[in-house]
Formats: sequence, structure tokens, C-alpha cells
Amino acid sequence: MAKKETRRQAKNGDASDGRRTGTRKKTPKSSWRPFKKTGGGSYAKKPRKPEFSRLKPEIDPILKGVFRKIGKPASAPFVPDPFQLEALEAIRKTDCLVTAPTGSGKTWIAEQAIRAVFNRGGRCWYASPLKALTNSKWVEFADHFAPENVGILTGDTKENTEAPIIVGTTEILRNQLYDVMHRGADLNCDLVILDEAHFLGDYDRGVVWEEVMIYLPVRVNLLLLSATVGNAGEIADWLSSIRGKNCIVVSEEKRPVPLYPLFLHPTGRIMPYLEKRSLSPGVARFLDQSNQRRHGRERPTPFGEIINALEQYHLLPAIFFLKSRSECDGALKTCRPAAAYPEADDFSKDMEDLHERFPYIKNHKQLHHLMSARVAAHHGGQLPAWKFLVETMMKKGHLRAIFATSTVSAGVNFPARTIVLMNSDIFNGHEFNPLSGTEFHQMTGRAGRRGQDNIGFMLIVPGRFMDLIHIKRSLFSRPDDTMSRIRNDFSMILNLLLSQTPEDIRQIFERSFAAYQRDHRSQEDNAIHASLRLWEDFCRHLDFLKQEGFVDPSDRLTGNGIWASKLRLDQPLLIAECLRREALPRDDEKLLAAVMAPFIYDGDQELLYRNPPRKLREATHKVAQKIKPLMDRMRRAGFNVNPLYLWTSAVIYDWARGFDWDAIIKEAGMADGDLAMLILRTADNLRQIMSLRDTHPEIAGLAAKARDAILREPVVFE
Repeated sequence: MAKKETRRQAKNGDASDGRRTGTRKKTPKSSWRPFKKTGGGSYAKKPRKPEFSRLKPEIDPILKGVFRKIGKPASAPFVPDPFQLEALEAIRKTDCLVTAPTGSGKTWIAEQAIRAVFNRGGRCWYASPLKALTNSKWVEFADHFAPENVGILTGDTKENTEAPIIVGTTEILRNQLYDVMHRGADLNCDLVILDEAHFLGDYDRGVVWEEVMIYLPVRVNLLLLSATVGNAGEIADWLSSIRGKNCIVVSEEKRPVPLYPLFLHPTGRIMPYLEKRSLSPGVARFLDQSNQRRHGRERPTPFGEIINALEQYHLLPAIFFLKSRSECDGALKTCRPAAAYPEADDFSKDMEDLHERFPYIKNHKQLHHLMSARVAAHHGGQLPAWKFLVETMMKKGHLRAIFATSTVSAGVNFPARTIVLMNSDIFNGHEFNPLSGTEFHQMTGRAGRRGQDNIGFMLIVPGRFMDLIHIKRSLFSRPDDTMSRIRNDFSMILNLLLSQTPEDIRQIFERSFAAYQRDHRSQEDNAIHASLRLWEDFCRHLDFLKQEGFVDPSDRLTGNGIWASKLRLDQPLLIAECLRREALPRDDEKLLAAVMAPFIYDGDQELLYRNPPRKLREATHKVAQKIKPLMDRMRRAGFNVNPLYLWTSAVIYDWARGFDWDAIIKEAGMADGDLAMLILRTADNLRQIMSLRDTHPEIAGLAAKARDAILREPVVFE
């Protein structure tokens, strides 16, 4: 579900500013947030002109031998590693969980497993957590297996759905399992691959991974792939216990490209970070001296000069992991035009091709930095097409460096010779916490490109928010254990009640990873303790669904409950109430798109926006009045109900009416990526309403028109 994707981005460090003061200030909770008049403009402050300190690059003499290893390994025929062959042998017979460092060849295992099933006429499902990764795999598999044999299923894209190989998001696979359970049918599939399997422990989306593992027919072999699972044996034992077949763990700890940690002294001297398992003498002296000094006001980081220093010693390309979007954007301003590149590098041709595909980005405000300095910023505040362009140019070797939040470390194949860490903490959506073992290994996994580098590097840059000891510990730590995140929500319960009785659902909970961890771990673990309340919480949800007429006294879905189960979104009851009480516009697709937007937004910002037209005010007021009683009842029953911000309606209404993208961005003070996400998630909710063609044909048809009205460039791209 799109909302979950946004939350995951925030958790992984996509902070919108550089504040270190903890939780953001929240607006008072109430049902609706009214429109506010304004003269327009953005909250963005005028950036200060950057200051520069002159680095004098030099290297510690001990590094000369290490740096002589820099270069491209000699080409050689591909020979599978033993762990790859072991995994293939396992998945032919049973379930398999593969844990191996980033870039070590897990995708090759998936491709070969798919080929084996495809060659004998079987069907495969490849599920990933990110739409960008799903799109990438769709293109990649189409090259390997021919386009007619590969289909895609995401909230945005639906093509060739009867193909023998389907690539899609995990949420779509979970929804298909709901449907086949309802029909009493079997999933038309012989192999399911769950990429980035550590998402089982994701706070917001892990429940979807767990549901897939529980509902998947035992007949279908399951291949799990991840670089960062600390308790693979525990997950495999759980799967074996609920599926009645062995789940074999195949682990590879050796990195495909060795990692060498470096330290950048403020003078510009590059030195080893470690000596064996301790800080190197030079780093230890720096740490001792810095502890004796009082911290004064820090000068801005000279990112451009750091890049020049890395370039001097052949340490590019590099990924700089920064704490916030604003820091990524600001870093570009410190970069000077790059030295001349040979015409043969195909940079201009590749840029022309991408410009033809994405005309809007010809005027992108950061295009100058990419063209002149060969650097780019990559974060959630940017348009999907721009992020795709940056990823493409980096993979082709055209960029010297990118400045990114940690979201780039998850999922998409996006390596570099060097990764640069500026901070030892990460933003989780509310506050900054020390990097976990999993987060650290996701980042460092990008250092060193298999087949292109003999050695990869991590460069530590000291600063106010860099704990050198924490980074040292992280280098020798294992990824964190994955914990169950299963929980109840109304959409899940409605869909389970399509085919299950409450007693069946109780048994599902008893087969959950949460129950397994409860029985095999200490009760002191908070996540496990929370799992004990699953059944009690289910009963609370069930009672409310009965009270509202979605479930009858015999615990079966009513007619309203059956169609409401198709609303596989975050606010199914509120949207269902809008339909039951005829609160939605019936003859204006632009208004329909607009009134859906407040159900999407899960932030807490009260943005100022122009006074909306009377037609929109009346439409939103009608929705507010119709659903307020239900919202009040939900709160009294103890369910969380987010405020619904009506400025989002005005933004979507202007976009649906054809207003200029940049004008809306300026008026609302939003980032490009945030507006794109709001539009895409609104479109996804409209798609859910489109599924009600049998029971609500009129509004379903209007939802299709509304979706078409908002899905256009620069939000979508081919």
C-alpha cells in the first residue's frame, strides 16, 4: 500500500529538514483541518551562501599498498559461487532462505530458479517492497525471458497479468491470496520469491510479508532473499513449523568486494579508520583531541572538495549518505564543474535519450549540477522520473557522486566504489537514533561494485553527529534480528472474514511469527509481549464491525462487509461510509479525486493554500458532515483516527483541473516528491473504488475518470 511506502521512507532517514530536536510539533487532533487563505509561497528559507574551507588532500603512506588494489578485476567467465548452487538445489525441493551481502548474486539465484520453473511450464511470482525495484526487475526479467512471458502488477502498473512470470509488489501478492482464499481456489503459481525479506520486520509493512508467508499454499515453494537478516535460523524454523516442509537456510557472509574503512581528517588527510579491530592511531588521536575541545559552530561541509580529493585518489564514484533532503540539495551547491570528460563516455547521448523519455526534467532545477559537475541529489522529495534518471546515470558510470538519504540503500541496485558516512544516526520519522546493524549494513553494502571494483571503501567524515566508536562497533556487528510486526486492521479482518471464521483467524494468529517468537523468546521482548494481545484486539475490531453493520451476529460479512473488503486501503471504513451515505461527488471526477486526498495524507503539517472554489468547499463539507459520526464512534471505541487535512483537497483539485505543476508546488510549499506521492496514493485509492463495479457501478466509473485526470507527467513516466 502506498502509504506504507511513504512511512518506510521516513523511517529510513528521508527527513525533510536537518533538525535534531526530536519529535516534530504536532497540530491539535480533531477530525478536519480547514482551509487557510494565504498569499502563496513556500516555507522554504533562502539558503545561505556556502562557506568553503580548503582541504589539502593527502594520504597516509600506509594506504599506498591498499590503493594499488583499486581497479577493475580481470574479466573472467561467470562461475556460480557454492552458496548460489546450494540455494538452487534447495529451492528445487523445498523452501529456502538466502542471506548474503548486497551484490553477491542473490538475483542470479532468483533468475535461475525462475528459469527452472518456467522451462517446465510452471508459473512464478517475484514480489518486492518497492515499486521502483519492481519496475527494474520487470525490465530485467523481460530481457531474460522475453517481454511476452513477464507481467507486472503494482498499484500504478498492470500489464500482461496472465504471463507465466509476474513481478509485483508484496501487497498485490497478499491481495491475490485473499482472493483465492475467498474463492476456495489455489494460487496459480509454483514458485514465490520474496525479495528484501527483512521487510518482515518493517514496522509499518512487515505484516504484509508475514501474511504472505502464512497464507501461501504449502504446494508453492518459497524463496526468501535478503542481505540483512540477523535471525535467519529462527525465521526458517518458524516457516518449517507452519508449512510442514523444511526451510533450508543458505548463508554467505563473505562480501563479493572487500570493504576497507577510511577516515577523512579535517585537514584533508585520508587515513585508515581501523588497525585490526581498534581505531587506528591517527583516528584515536583525533578523537582524543576533539573530546578535549569544546564544540564550536561548525563550518559547512565542503562536499565538492571532498569529491575532488576522492577523485584524486581514484575513489569515485561515491554515495554520500546525508541526514536530510535539504542537506542533499545544499551539497550540490558546493560542487564545481568537473574536469573535461571524453566524448566517448556516451554521457550526452544517454542524457538525450532520457530527456526524450521524460520531457519535464529538461527544466529540472538540479539538472545544471548533474550536467556540469556530474553530481546529483537523490531523495524522497524528488520526482520519480528524476530519481530514475539519477539511478540510470549512476549505473552507467556517468556520475562522480550522489548525495542521498538512506532510502537509496534499500532495494534498488545502486552501488559505488566508495560510500561516505557523515552521521552515525538516522531519522526514523520522528527523531534521530543511532544506526542499527541492519541500517549500517544496508549502507555499506553499496560500497564496491562486483565485476568493476577489486576493493570498496567506506569513508568516515567526522562531525557533530558522528560517533566514531559506534561506527567501529557497527563494522563488526551482525544485522539486527527480524521481529514480527503482525497486527490487526479493518482491511485485514474484512478480507479474512471472507473465507475464515473467527476460530480460523485465532489459529492463524497462533501460527504467526509473533506467536512463534512468543513461545521461543524471553517475555521481556516488547514486540513479543504485544503479540499476546492479537486475539483480544481482533475481537475489539470484530465487535466494532458488527456494530457498524459490516459483520452479522453470526460472524459473517454482510453485503456491505463483502464490498467493503475490496477497499484494500488504509481507511476502508471511512471510505465505505462515504459510499453508504452517498457523500462522494457523483458527476465530477475532479471533485472526486479532490475529496479522496485527505484520506491519503498521514503527515501532520498544516500547509497554507489558496482559498478553494465554492464547489470544492461544498463537496468537502458534505463529506465531513457525513462521516463525522463514524469518526467519533471510532475514537470512542479506542481506534486511532488521523485528522483529515483539507488543504490536500485543494492541491489535488488544482492538479486535476490542469493547473501548472510548478505553480502548485510554489503555492503549497511542497517538495516535488511529496506532491507526486500524494497524487499516486490518491490514484491508488481511486483504483480501489474502481473495484466496486458490481455494487457501485456509477462511482466506480467516475473513479476511473478521476484517476486518469491526475495520472500524467511529471507524476507518471514510461
